[in-house]
Amino acid sequence: MTVKFRLGTRGSPLALTQANMVRDALCARHGWPVDAVELVVVRTTGDRVQDRALAEIGGKALWTKELDRALLDREIDACVHSMKDVETFRPDAIAIAAMLPRADVRDRLIGAAEIAALPPAAVVGTSSPRRRAQLLRQRPDLRIVLFRGNVDTRLAKLAAGEADATLLAAAGLDRLGRDTIGYAIPTDAMLPAPAQGAVGIEVRAADAAARAIVAAIDDAVTHRCVLAERALLAALRADCHSPVAALASVAGTTLSLRAELLAEDGGAFVEGHAEGMIGEAIAAELAGDLLSRAPDRVRRLFGG
Repeated sequence: MTVKFRLGTRGSPLALTQANMVRDALCARHGWPVDAVELVVVRTTGDRVQDRALAEIGGKALWTKELDRALLDREIDACVHSMKDVETFRPDAIAIAAMLPRADVRDRLIGAAEIAALPPAAVVGTSSPRRRAQLLRQRPDLRIVLFRGNVDTRLAKLAAGEADATLLAAAGLDRLGRDTIGYAIPTDAMLPAPAQGAVGIEVRAADAAARAIVAAIDDAVTHRCVLAERALLAALRADCHSPVAALASVAGTTLSLRAELLAEDGGAFVEGHAEGMIGEAIAAELAGDLLSRAPDRVRRLFGG
């Protein structure tokens, strides 16, 4: 291979680990030497601004806009994302070309063996509206404080006593070799964020060569599930202020989708489930059902 394939990534330890996973998969699939794929680190606004919640300063686009610019300006051929950090509506000129096999979708609690074991009025650090609402739904006595930053930053804040506990995605901890840290929360106790545990690769929509190169490493089941979860977000017109959880699964040709919408304080919620043949628009059906049954203070957090 005479020309290197340039793969854009954020510079956090987890982002680099995931970019290396994509590089290794591409090289293995195409028989390339490891140096055929060049990792290009792009610093994002989300990495620079750590003292405010994403919803206050621009939402998920803070993780993607600099990578989008580099991709569209042809500085890179593809870019790697944690799919749960990718905004629902993407530019038409950019396409999700592939996803790696999904990892553990669960959240992991660090600081106690389970949510019920947290001491009364415990302080829990998180920046996620979903995690905040789900915690308060189960434990209204908890005090939630803002935790931003990469995995090491948040673990350091916890070690420094800024909170009694925090929640991190099991997939990220596992990918960083931290699989012994914390306690995984079952999905029936805490449904994950849409697309949690999935790594996606985007290319320019018109770049047929890059699209074919990347599509060769696509995990079809992960792709179908994540697209269904993202379709639910689109139908709900959810934004970064909207506490929403969703998880899709595939059995044969049937796709099942579970979801939960919550008020910001967890004091009201609605949950539901839908399933159908792969390709059917079950996400829109489930969104309509959830919104029709949601209490007013949940419904008003959706619809854009």
